Order: sequence, then structure tokens, then C-alpha cells
Amino acid sequence: VQLQASGGGLVQAGGSLRLSCSASGGTFRNYAVAWFRQAPGKEREFVAALSRSGSYPSYSASVKGRFTISRDYVQNTVYLQMNSLKLEDSADYYCAAGRSVISSSIARSDMYAYWGQGTLVTVSS
Repeated sequence: VQLQASGGGLVQAGGSLRLSCSASGGTFRNYAVAWFRQAPGKEREFVAALSRSGSYPSYSASVKGRFTISRDYVQNTVYLQMNSLKLEDSADYYCAAGRSVISSSIARSDMYAYWGQGTLVTVSS
């Protein structure tokens, strides 16, 4: 499956952005999906994930309550709605998909075999 992320940009602190990740080349509903991010000089970190059924979202503690992950099975697209953005949310954001993701490991990057290119989010003061 191929993933194409978009929607990044420059936003002021407290603002909102919605990232999109379009999937093609596979049966989208067979994949768990996730967003990770990587800031300069830092390791890639988990942001949010959604099971194949879309029923069980998971979030990192740093974004819970501010970000929402969702998926559209018709459009084969995953979204990350980001509200109340903070300076520390600035990073390259990557979408990922995996067929064999178990719930207890949904935040592990090695569970995802397919990755999109990054989309840059910059939050300014």
C-alpha cells in the first residue's frame, strides 16, 4: 500500500490543522493506521493510531484531548485533526499502516510496514 500525507503548514500556537493521508494499492480496511512525528534532533515518536475497525483510537499522552485520528473507508484516507497546537507539536508528521498490528503494540513504529512521506507542521508563537 502507498501512503501520501498532506496538510502540514505554518500555524500559530493555539490554532488547528488537519493532516490527511491517502492510501492506495491495498485493501485499506485491512490495515491499522497511525501517525508518528519527528522533530529535529529527536527520535520519531508515536502520536495516534486507529485499529482496522476504526473503533479503538490510541493517543500519546502529549496529544490526548487535543488531537483526533479518524479514517474514511470510502476515501481510503486517514485524518489527524490537531487542535490547540503548541510549539512542541512542531515536527515532520508521518502516516503509517500495518496489517499485523496488535493492540498492545499499536504505538510501536516497527509494527507498521508502510510509511508515507513526512508533512511538516510548524507552530509559531
